[in-house]
Amino acid sequence: QVQLQESGPGLVKPSQTLSLTCTVSGGSITTSYYYWSWFRQPPGKGLEWMGAVDYSGSTYYSPSLKSRTSISRDTSKNQFTLQLSSVTPEDTAVYYCGRGRRLYEYDYRGQGTQVTVSS
Repeated sequence: QVQLQESGPGLVKPSQTLSLTCTVSGGSITTSYYYWSWFRQPPGKGLEWMGAVDYSGSTYYSPSLKSRTSISRDTSKNQFTLQLSSVTPEDTAVYYCGRGRRLYEYDYRGQGTQVTVSS
């Protein structure tokens, strides 16, 4: 069974870059034909898809976040990472990584990590 675990700082200052890593076990991030996505859920709001990297290394981004988002992967560590630049308090959310057979969806998801943007 695939397991995903998010890691990274829980507090980020405004204007800085948020960096999170998702470590995958029980399956390879290069296995066809999966998408490995980042999602977030701000307080009191719904789940938002942010972007993904697929099994081949191609990346996909939400249009609303594309200018500030970068997703990459390290196949040797079976990890993929999220970088969100120029953060504001509106980026405060629980961030999740997930695996899906279709873009924007997941069948397995990590437990999530709280990130607060505050000075």
